[in-house]
Amino acid sequence: MASWRPDPSFYPSPRLAAKAPAEKLAYVAAFDPDRKTPDAVAVVDVDPASPTYSRIVGQVAMPNTGDELHHFGWNACSSCLCPNAPHPHMERRYLVVPGLRSSRLHIIDTKPDPRKPSIVRVIEPEEIAERAGYSRLHTIHCGPEGIYVNALGNAEGKEPGGIFLLDPVSFDVMGQWEMERGPQKLAYDFWWHLGHDTMITSEWGTPDTFENGLVPEILLGSKYGRRLHFWDLHTRKHQQEIDFGAEHQLVFELRPAHDPRKAYGFVGCVISLKDLSASIWTWYRDGSKWAVKKVIEIPAEPADPALLPPVLKGFGAVAPLVTDIDLSMDDRFLYVSCWGTGDMIQYDVSDPFKPVETGRVRIGGIVSRATHPGAKNGHLNGGPQMVEISRDGKRVYFTNSLYGAIDPQFYPEGIDGWMVKLDVGDQGGIRFDEKFFVDWPKGHRPHQVRLEGGDCSSDSYCYP
Repeated sequence: MASWRPDPSFYPSPRLAAKAPAEKLAYVAAFDPDRKTPDAVAVVDVDPASPTYSRIVGQVAMPNTGDELHHFGWNACSSCLCPNAPHPHMERRYLVVPGLRSSRLHIIDTKPDPRKPSIVRVIEPEEIAERAGYSRLHTIHCGPEGIYVNALGNAEGKEPGGIFLLDPVSFDVMGQWEMERGPQKLAYDFWWHLGHDTMITSEWGTPDTFENGLVPEILLGSKYGRRLHFWDLHTRKHQQEIDFGAEHQLVFELRPAHDPRKAYGFVGCVISLKDLSASIWTWYRDGSKWAVKKVIEIPAEPADPALLPPVLKGFGAVAPLVTDIDLSMDDRFLYVSCWGTGDMIQYDVSDPFKPVETGRVRIGGIVSRATHPGAKNGHLNGGPQMVEISRDGKRVYFTNSLYGAIDPQFYPEGIDGWMVKLDVGDQGGIRFDEKFFVDWPKGHRPHQVRLEGGDCSSDSYCYP
């Protein structure tokens, strides 16, 4: 009789997850910005010993056009081992893939052949609107109680945005997560501290303020998101709001510490209206409340206005535009994507209040157009955007497209997609893997990366 044991890719603690076998495949969301051909999830070979290393070796196309695939995730992960809601019989098998523009959810089976994933269910926007009251699906996380999905708009595409749950077995829409919303209206990212029963959510804007690109009047009027919200994860009630101030716009990606004993995390702010700088903030427990502190400021770089897109010409500078961040499994290194300047920066955040820069590479960028050793083209566009880290922290992958309607505002000639990989030194430091450059097939742009068996932003842990 076969023994009943948890999925081998589930780990009770981040320390054990860091000892996991190296990933051999990456799943990458790719979308057509013209909305004429279906979006797809591509399978990329990331095994250096493989003859097809650094190549797309499979893909599954969506059944419709115009989804704008975004931040997808696994149906199950290490939080299935948590003591408060255990279901260790679950299997990390299905990718839950949201369409940010279509509000459609796709359930993709990665077995029996992980290079040939297949769609097993499509949940239409009408069902999500009826059962949960939301639209414009943005991010997927596996949690102890099921699959969490956040949405940037209500059923009509207005505020409030929020979170709903899917049943992790049937994939049925169970309903809206929030019990008491408090002042929260805008949504963007969400994560949690399982050890502190706390959910954190960040803000962007309602769909009408970004689906045709960023609106300068709304940005300069400080009407995009600038707040963090803290919730009781168990009772699903809003507890606290922190306003970063009118200068700070687009408070985006959240990365809590992986160690469940630690009550802190990092969030990126895309732009300061004062000087175009970007910033990283640490949120932390301060007595009985949560607090934030700006710990990194990345300045804009002066540039010839003739080289700048219209949206930046008047400023005479390139904004760093920090659009994604990621934290290594041991909570030591924070990676910061500067989509505007083209920098990927590594910081040692062993002390979360005193980051130290330990590595930097440049690729693409609005003005610099830096190349890569493996690229045939000498001038690359786009810049470091969606970033993902292997569980052992030794490899970092990233792609170069932000969002279909926003890409041409900063890269007017359009973006030619690519995916690259960095190797990480034992004591920090990063360098390009010269043999890994995926020149993305024309017609699609790559976005979110998920690694086979899990990565540094897919799982949460209940044991230190």
